[in-house]
Amino acid sequence: MEEDARVKAVKAVEAIFERYHLIAKARSYHGFDYELISSLKIISATPKGEVEFELVSDEKYGNLNRVMHGGAAALIFDMCTTTALGPLARPGYWDFLGGVTRSLNISYLKAIPTGTTVRIHSSVLQVGRTMALLRGEMRSVDGSVLFCTCEHHKVGVSTPKENLEVKVDWDGWWGEDGKQKAKI
Repeated sequence: MEEDARVKAVKAVEAIFERYHLIAKARSYHGFDYELISSLKIISATPKGEVEFELVSDEKYGNLNRVMHGGAAALIFDMCTTTALGPLARPGYWDFLGGVTRSLNISYLKAIPTGTTVRIHSSVLQVGRTMALLRGEMRSVDGSVLFCTCEHHKVGVSTPKENLEVKVDWDGWWGEDGKQKAKI
């Protein structure tokens, strides 16, 4: 049963990525967040709102000093911590990209050289109807080096109707009453 819950949690995060890509394709959108979503590899997720990703910090995330740019780290944390809400989401409650950022506080601890593969761990610390507190860490793949951390406060807002009109498998998990169907 626990493994089924983890698989479902990963599928909830994948649904965010799937909807994102479908919307981007329909709008011919290829902004910097598109590049990030296309580069992230989902490693694991839990039903309580934890997600782990891998990402190669290549040149597009770097600066002239050949290390990850602080602004790139902010984008990475913004997107990765937000997706931790995916396993907790349901229609009308933190669905799709979970609202807007209220504050994103990052502590940069060690430079990330260009070409380094990092693990990003995101977790939901608290979530309510309209506010959420998320945490993120960016580490070396073996976990021995902590590069940076973040605390991310989000405010829940309704997902634009046109974004929810783009359907993904996740939408079929829910009944018209907004309750989860028994079988997924």
